[in-house]
Amino acid sequence: MIDIKSMGYIRVASTDLDSWKTFAGKVLGLAEGRGPNPAHQYWRIDEVSARLVVFPSDVDQLDCAGWEVADHQALQAAREHLQKAGVEFEEGTKEELAERRVQELVRFRDPWDNVFELYHGITYESRPVVTPYAATFVTGDQGMGHIVLPVLDDVEALRFYTEVLGFRLRDSMSMPGEFVGKEPGSKVWLRFLGVNPRHHSLAFLPMPNPSKCVHVMLEVDELDDVGRALERVRKHGAPLSATLGRHMNDEMISFYVRSPGGFDVEFGTDGMTVEDSKWVARESTAVSYWGHDFSAGR
Repeated sequence: MIDIKSMGYIRVASTDLDSWKTFAGKVLGLAEGRGPNPAHQYWRIDEVSARLVVFPSDVDQLDCAGWEVADHQALQAAREHLQKAGVEFEEGTKEELAERRVQELVRFRDPWDNVFELYHGITYESRPVVTPYAATFVTGDQGMGHIVLPVLDDVEALRFYTEVLGFRLRDSMSMPGEFVGKEPGSKVWLRFLGVNPRHHSLAFLPMPNPSKCVHVMLEVDELDDVGRALERVRKHGAPLSATLGRHMNDEMISFYVRSPGGFDVEFGTDGMTVEDSKWVARESTAVSYWGHDFSAGR
């Protein structure tokens, strides 16, 4: 099994870097970092050199998500595991390692063309991170946050992510199949998977998405910082996708805003942490206890 510790970074392709500069810096309140390529944007939320990298492209979409393993031995074990599972992978080039500031990485795709990078040895900075609005992001052993990816087959996705990649099922939610174009009366599953104390680091929705991402979640440690971010969404005219609410499964209080990449960013606080030895996977019967009106974005 692959021993993934956390989601470490995401890389986003963009046709409009100016929009990302406003969105990441002024709306989300991320700290501008530095990096090897002056044409790229590097964004910090903690001591890691960059958690979000945005680079110029002719498309707007998620390029990949980076997943951290402990060290060279763990990455070597992951290589051998992928090989046995019949998953093709490639080694990161010298240029790619320098750009991501990691010591080693391998890249592969899941069966739905979502790109995963497994890495170890990422750099961290001596200069403390100072976010523009003084928010503190929840990272550490929980990693950058969580990501929800589009798949086409929820049954195979659960098998691939748990049996091949080593994610652990934390929560499930069923929805009518017609919601994603299946026959009436059928059911599809949203599954929420974890690798560390964060309730989930990866979830999947059985529905194609041109931006190759449903949403990315960032967590801050104070409710007031969520409220201030919501005010900045209004101030800068960023498209609100869902109103403030509290989720059932991870108990996160959050809102959703549409990024220039075409996917949503969930911005929240007070997410549940879990202990694997005591955790029992459950099925939630609603998206949220209250709020999260997704018609706000229509």
